[in-house]
Amino acid sequence: MEHKGTAAIETSRLLLRRFRKRDAPAVFANWANDEMVTKYLTWPPHKSVAVTEKVISEWTESYKNDGFYQWAIVLKEIDEPIGSISVVGKDEKVNSVHIGYCIGRKWWNQGIVTEAFLAVIRFLFEEVKVNRIDARHDTNNPASGRVMEKCGLKYEGTLRQADFNNQGIDDVSVYSILASEYFSEK
Repeated sequence: MEHKGTAAIETSRLLLRRFRKRDAPAVFANWANDEMVTKYLTWPPHKSVAVTEKVISEWTESYKNDGFYQWAIVLKEIDEPIGSISVVGKDEKVNSVHIGYCIGRKWWNQGIVTEAFLAVIRFLFEEVKVNRIDARHDTNNPASGRVMEKCGLKYEGTLRQADFNNQGIDDVSVYSILASEYFSEK
């Protein structure tokens, strides 16, 4: 991989950019404190903006590492973060990254995560030169799987009781897209 770090990416409605410390109140209000948003995630809802500030501080420090990818999903029309998308795992030996995302409930079912994920896929294949991008979702959260399918990821299978989130031990459906598939579609 040719790591580039969390570079700004622009789409028609969105700006994907690094988090800033001053984003904490919007992050907290727009999704980090919402139990519905974090229901199938591995981190609990934030109890206070101070928790959000600490997390964002850790991220901003991590931006010094070119292998760190954590984008704020900023809706241009309101100019504040409404979600996040990131590389939550990577395997340098096989040139693979694992993607995670979440968005505030107010913006569900508007194609925003799909738009953000497509932009990140392009960046990771064309700029970072990854070979494989994968993502997975709790089987009780099929909407997340629909995002993956819309972004061209293929269903690989379901791992039984293979993960843990705020609901406990869960089954996860795994999706992926390979560089060869991405470039053959262009």
